Amino acid sequence: MPSTKTLPLVKDSERLESRLKEIPAVPGVYLMRDESDRILYIGKSKKLRNRVRSYFRESQNLSPRIAMMVQQVREIEFIATDTEAEALALEANLVKQHQPYFNVLLKDDKKYPYLCITWSEEYPRIFITRKRRAGSAKDRYYGPYVDTGALRSTLHLIKRIFPLRQRPQPLFKDRPCLNYDIGRCVGVCQGLTSPEEYRKIIQKVAMIFQGRTQELLDLLAPQMEQAAEDLNFETAARIRDQIKGLQSLSAGQKVSLPDDTVSRDAIALAADSQHACVQLFQIRAGQLVGRLGFMAEIPSQLRAGTGAPPLQSGGEELSQLSLSFPPGQGREGGGVEAGAILQRVLEEHYQNVESVEIPSEISVQYELPEGEILADWLSNRKGRKVTILTPQRQTKAELIEMVERNAEYELARMQRLSDRNSQAMEDLAEILDLPEVPRRIEGYDISHIQGSDAVASRVVFIDGLPANQHYRHYKIKNPEIKSGHSDDFASLAEVIGRRFRGLKEEERGKMEEGFSELEEPEELSNLSSVSHTISDKPDLIMIDGGKGQLSAVVAVLREMNLLEELRVVSLAKQREEIFLPGESLPLPTNSEQPGVQLLRRVRDEAHRFAVSFHRDRRSERMKRSRLDEIPGLGHHRQKQLLAHFRSIDYLRLATPEELAEVSGIGPRLAQQIYDYFHP
Repeated sequence: MPSTKTLPLVKDSERLESRLKEIPAVPGVYLMRDESDRILYIGKSKKLRNRVRSYFRESQNLSPRIAMMVQQVREIEFIATDTEAEALALEANLVKQHQPYFNVLLKDDKKYPYLCITWSEEYPRIFITRKRRAGSAKDRYYGPYVDTGALRSTLHLIKRIFPLRQRPQPLFKDRPCLNYDIGRCVGVCQGLTSPEEYRKIIQKVAMIFQGRTQELLDLLAPQMEQAAEDLNFETAARIRDQIKGLQSLSAGQKVSLPDDTVSRDAIALAADSQHACVQLFQIRAGQLVGRLGFMAEIPSQLRAGTGAPPLQSGGEELSQLSLSFPPGQGREGGGVEAGAILQRVLEEHYQNVESVEIPSEISVQYELPEGEILADWLSNRKGRKVTILTPQRQTKAELIEMVERNAEYELARMQRLSDRNSQAMEDLAEILDLPEVPRRIEGYDISHIQGSDAVASRVVFIDGLPANQHYRHYKIKNPEIKSGHSDDFASLAEVIGRRFRGLKEEERGKMEEGFSELEEPEELSNLSSVSHTISDKPDLIMIDGGKGQLSAVVAVLREMNLLEELRVVSLAKQREEIFLPGESLPLPTNSEQPGVQLLRRVRDEAHRFAVSFHRDRRSERMKRSRLDEIPGLGHHRQKQLLAHFRSIDYLRLATPEELAEVSGIGPRLAQQIYDYFHP
């Protein structure tokens, strides 16, 4: 049968020319799609028609990766905007949403922490987190900070300077804790301060992380003087202590620059064959107030065999990165330079900051491919001119060199970690006689107390590092496993069956799809690769336990006809012994071997993850056990009561009137609850 598939645009000149004529010469965003309608690349331009046409000119010297992308383009979409700044903002949002393969993507590996202020809450909280959640738009994240220790020290000092809420939950129901008595807290738990007053305190803290410490000092000094004039010496002394604390916070952070009145950011990167490590220094009034870190993946097709130049830490080679960005913008006119990565980082960073945090000047290591658009967009947001420059000499160039040097140090640290993990995976492959290094390892464990609240965990390590986004919890559904009766063998068999049942069905679907598309008998030989295209198929399964646990898992995999495709081992706790299916004796290994240590890390993480989930379930059950005995009190109302009173102890002390204040609890049910606790 003749094929009805659409030809690539490079092979269909009529359709290409017709499509290019439809694209206007105005600012906007363009989207390249392949035959399966998947977005390959998202870009922006001042003139859409000229930019898109440049991809298909025969005279254009495209990088191998750009050429590879162009060969796959079946359709081009565009979105016109009024200004270049709007195109930049739209492109950033679309890249974040669709994550196209050929765009430079920042890597979120939970390596660097953020500081979060929850402005969406009545009394905002301040805490350090490694997960930037897309929750309320009002919440603010500052970072990511490279120096975790310095961030924690800063937050600890801030909690000593300002009277902030010190505990996540109230210690007492009817009175504040000792922190209130010594002036460390304003009694948030008991409502002793209004949300408006507390937000004013939090706003001062936010100014510190926005790099506006000097502005805050200038604000506090007249308040201290006014309090002294009014003979309010306690308030004046408190503000004096705050000023001293803020001054000590910024001591020793002076950076020698000729003009310490200009706020500026300095950004530079260092790269190897796999990652680009980016550092951004925030300098305000001549002081280094923040050091942020970002990671960008170097696409695998650039690592070997593409003709792309090698990536090095510093030097001219780095400036010639052949990443797939609009052609004709590098220093030598071929591909886009490392400035493309820097621009992507700056766009991502400034999308998530307030306008007061945008500096007046940005020093960059390499020229940005769309520097003018970025500068115009930042100027519009800030309300003042923002300058982007590439310093070549004197003090500002030395500042860029310092930032680049720090990026090289961080990259070297990552390389050492990567080398350690690579050595561990190679050693493990040798121990287990695997055909390839196990890039994806899954670990499983069971947790319970004599059968009660039985749960299981799955943890995933990719390239020797925990991949938290793939972790899963399992509640054991076997009705025979209950309090007083446990069966780890049956529990593991259940979990493995549930985990890989979907994999088997997906593989079967791939097989059927492969058969339906075959046109020539000789293509049957390609069918063996179908099963290897499943992205979440583990290279190794690690079971926490000995021969018994391993035998139970082997039995269920054999029943599912997956035993030949999935490699499974178990690791016994007592002597760190590795058992293979069908073998009665453990492998002769040393517990200090890199491969064995990697398995131990997987085992320990699976154990930790299972135990934490078991504790949560047990705690929740114990909270509900007494409430289940109250007539008319269902699951939803129990949750509302516990959310309001925090614990059963507080609930027991509540009066009927206080109980009736909870949403969904009327006076009648409130009296029943009170009578239950006061027979």
